[in-house]
Amino acid sequence: MSHASAAPFTRAGILTGIRLSLPLWPSIAVFGAAFGAAAAQRGVSLAEAVGASALVYAGSAQMVTLEVWGQPWTLSALLAAMTVTGLINARMILMGATIQPWMRGTPLWRTALTLFVLVDASWLIGVRHRSEGGRDLGVLFGSGIGLWPLWVASTAAGHLAGALVTQPRAYALDMILPIFFAAMLAPLWRGARPALPWIASGLVALVVQRLVPGYAFIAAGAAAGLVTGLLVDDGAAR
Repeated sequence: MSHASAAPFTRAGILTGIRLSLPLWPSIAVFGAAFGAAAAQRGVSLAEAVGASALVYAGSAQMVTLEVWGQPWTLSALLAAMTVTGLINARMILMGATIQPWMRGTPLWRTALTLFVLVDASWLIGVRHRSEGGRDLGVLFGSGIGLWPLWVASTAAGHLAGALVTQPRAYALDMILPIFFAAMLAPLWRGARPALPWIASGLVALVVQRLVPGYAFIAAGAAAGLVTGLLVDDGAAR
């Protein structure tokens, strides 16, 4: 298969992605440490906690899974953990669909590596880069890989430090991510019609959260956004 039409993947793009992720480092460090501390309190070993952060690399899913952590593990506890993780990460379906046209023609190994480090923040940085006319997939990869070592290291530090940072709200550091996302999303506004999938996703998630206990609202919101996106033709290049 020829990859002549594939988007570029450059060292400069990777460095740009890492640079754009810098504002999130304080928040990632605090929440990674909070996960490590919470894992320690649940009886999760240092190796298990660090391994989860290194291989799963999904902060919200990791934190929520601790709520159903079983000691010892039973089949029901394992199924509960799998279900929660699946629901939390269901948003990745919508995120993956939005970047698929950009990644078309990319070698399989590069696609797998980029998707492994894909998180909410790196996806948003990459989407903004592409909306501004950029094509370098290195930006998407760099913004994800720039956060990964910090997440792993802060998990280890939090596990060793215990309960020092289990309450990030006390330092207002939980506001860094919402502020970052608001600042990054604002320039992407192109009117109400292109925003319909996000509006539908948010409204459905809010309604389901009110009516259904647990984390089903995440999957419902992602599904609503995906379906709405398929139904709405905003005229963007495919």
